[in-house]
Amino acid sequence: MIQSDKIEEIINNSDLISRDLSWLKFNERVFDQILKERRNIFEKFKFLAITASNLDEFFMIRVGSLYNYLDYDKVRVDYSGLREDAFKRKLMIECQNFHRRQQDIFINDLLPKTEEAGLILSNVKNLSDEEQAIIKDYFFKAVYPMLTPMVFDSYHTFPILMNKLLIFGVITISDGDKKDNRKLSFVQIPSNIPRFFEVEREKETIFVPIDEIIREHISSLFRNVTIEHINLFRITRNGDFTLEESDDMDTNFLEEVKRKLNERKTGRVVRIEIEEGYSKWMINLLKERWTISDDSIFKIPRKSLMDFTGLWQVIGDKRFKDKIPPTPDPVPPLSYPDAATEDIFQVLKHKDIILHHPYNNMEPILNLLEKAVDDPSVMAIKMTIYRLAKNSRIVNALLRAAENGKHVSVLFEVKARFDEENNIREAKKLQKAGCFVIYGVSNFKTHTKLMLIVRKDEDRVTRYVHLGSGNYNEETSRIYTDIGLLTTNEVLANDVSEFFNVITGHSVPSTYQNLLTSPREMRKKLIEFIEDEAENARQGLCSGIFIKLNSLEDSEFIYALYRASQAGVPIKLIIRGICCLRPGRPGLSENIEVISIVGDFLEHSRIYHFHHNGKHRTYVGSADAMVRSFDKRLESLFRVETPFLEKQLMNIIRFNLKDNVNSYVMQEDGNYVSKQPGEEGEEFNIHQEFFKLSPEQIKDVKLIG
Repeated sequence: MIQSDKIEEIINNSDLISRDLSWLKFNERVFDQILKERRNIFEKFKFLAITASNLDEFFMIRVGSLYNYLDYDKVRVDYSGLREDAFKRKLMIECQNFHRRQQDIFINDLLPKTEEAGLILSNVKNLSDEEQAIIKDYFFKAVYPMLTPMVFDSYHTFPILMNKLLIFGVITISDGDKKDNRKLSFVQIPSNIPRFFEVEREKETIFVPIDEIIREHISSLFRNVTIEHINLFRITRNGDFTLEESDDMDTNFLEEVKRKLNERKTGRVVRIEIEEGYSKWMINLLKERWTISDDSIFKIPRKSLMDFTGLWQVIGDKRFKDKIPPTPDPVPPLSYPDAATEDIFQVLKHKDIILHHPYNNMEPILNLLEKAVDDPSVMAIKMTIYRLAKNSRIVNALLRAAENGKHVSVLFEVKARFDEENNIREAKKLQKAGCFVIYGVSNFKTHTKLMLIVRKDEDRVTRYVHLGSGNYNEETSRIYTDIGLLTTNEVLANDVSEFFNVITGHSVPSTYQNLLTSPREMRKKLIEFIEDEAENARQGLCSGIFIKLNSLEDSEFIYALYRASQAGVPIKLIIRGICCLRPGRPGLSENIEVISIVGDFLEHSRIYHFHHNGKHRTYVGSADAMVRSFDKRLESLFRVETPFLEKQLMNIIRFNLKDNVNSYVMQEDGNYVSKQPGEEGEEFNIHQEFFKLSPEQIKDVKLIG
């Protein structure tokens, strides 16, 4: 077994940072929002819930993928240089440390401040007699009928315990039985029971955890036996589908997707969260049953709360709706200031529009689509859909378009993780209405965001195109920063038409003019652009690379950036989440700087900007620099050449680099340091400044010189 100091030495000697360890650093930056003095307790609850949700997904997908290798003796060498067993040890140490930080801040910082905020998290015993009577009535009328004790013994098979549900493990002994005849029963708390029962008082609201209510009355489920021990726990199961990159499946067939969804419910257990004071007999039984080691068991103090995602009920309570600081109203796009009054079909004939969400809302896109639905001149609508809002206006518009006799083609990605069931349901609805629906393409996940509207305008046909970095989702567009382009540009329209022909038919694409696509050519072209910057630097010409992404993980891309850095190219990267590149390492990446923006909005847009000696190349789209984006997904990046729109994109990068409220600077060792206002103490918060942006501010924007 490799010693801990040797593990650290191997990690530090690697030119690349582990994807999974980098992701944990990202979750630490989300956690850091809880420490910000400017945030009230409701905001802090929100970010604590987000870190918990993030960690759930991390265990389901990334740790689940690692267990696939461990369970089937497959070799996996992480970017850190570690093999699978040593890497799991390191990963679990980091996860345990993060878990303890979550528990500590909840118990010692957040709980003491709840009462002054008008809420109390309480168990049943601390309530008045009258309130306890209300709780008891609620339990026997609404909760008791939902609960099913499931015993495990020589006569009953081990029950299927569901992923991420709260579960009681109850150890009982029948009167007269010897102690070694004790039995273990499980009581799962159904997901459709609210996490808290709410008791209103004159000046405050009491939130009583549902597990505490059940614990108080659990003897009603076990009559005429002695309860020896009650253990509350929660399991996380492997939600990964393959041994590959853990992001894609081997087939796109609808029935296969449904089967995999069922497998997700019964996948191998990768984590146990259990309250302190648990029965060692029970935990040993579970460890043996699920082949899980001590480092994957996470202990919850009794003063704490199991599953912090339940705090969303508190955050969303109507009594506290004014406690989360409101987001400013969206502003009109700089290139479309009269969005509320002008006919978008006519506007797009003469100019392109850049939308920057959530500062600009989705209305221009929805307006274009909904006008197209009822416009007799519109002949066809084509879209790719990855994630949708519930009760989506997009789906309703497409249904009406089909009813109106228009040709509607929709590529529905049924493998959009955790949205599979919703996408399958909505896709079938469209199919029944007469839309041409494609459930993914071959072995690739379709992640690109494209819409094409074909309209007969007087004596010619005009194609109206939307290309974007974000999903066609009205809900996330209010909290994700994304970029979209609305255009009738013939070059892009030809590219998008060709792309739809490829994904809806059997066609091999010719060369796109202003579109980079994967898995065909994206990595190759982007690396060519990086190498061009390196060559310019070697020749003494002006060079520079500015990239804004969610994640940077592809090693070929990273080593191209390293070579460019060594050639003298200044490189500034804005990477919200995973970054496997080491910035500032002597002789390797001295000219590379990396920052991460984490704050009120989730940074989701992707921009690639290459200075190219003043002949700028600027691309926007759906693709991060990841193996999965380049090799396993249908992705697209589109070029923006219109000077005013390109300057808007350059200004987005400039503002990100200027931010000193939400910004973290990545160190060579993979850690991050929060950026602080300068000597004058002036704060620059991009999540506020973009609402104030004027055309004058971007006229002379420069990223170099």
